[in-house]
Amino acid sequence: MSKLDTNSHSVFLLTYHLILVVKYRRKVINDTIANRIKEIGEYIAPKYNISFLEYNHDKDHTHILFKAHPNTEISKYINAFKSASSRLIKKEFPEVRKQLWKEYFWSQSFCLLTTGGAPIEAIKKYIETQGEKR
Repeated sequence: MSKLDTNSHSVFLLTYHLILVVKYRRKVINDTIANRIKEIGEYIAPKYNISFLEYNHDKDHTHILFKAHPNTEISKYINAFKSASSRLIKKEFPEVRKQLWKEYFWSQSFCLLTTGGAPIEAIKKYIETQGEKR
């Protein structure tokens, strides 16, 4: 099991897998652009109590594994990250603009998955058996 995080009032381990897809699934992400996307995400992350654990990409999407705190507003972080990275990537890499028709770099949708350690059935069983004699 991973080391638990703490703050003044709680102990937690909150990890997420975020997948962001380029608008129209355009294959515009190369290694240089991917590294810049990662830099932007990592720069914004501390403001939202988020830390990157792993990052990788394909030509039309990125994968980010990150840790968060209970007070993290994940949707606000995702929106800030998508907005800043979209603006900066289009500004710093003008060739990307030619492949996207509108102002957007990212698709409006995203995939966010929790990555808890125990299978849901094991947790259900544990909760069901609380208070029973062993």
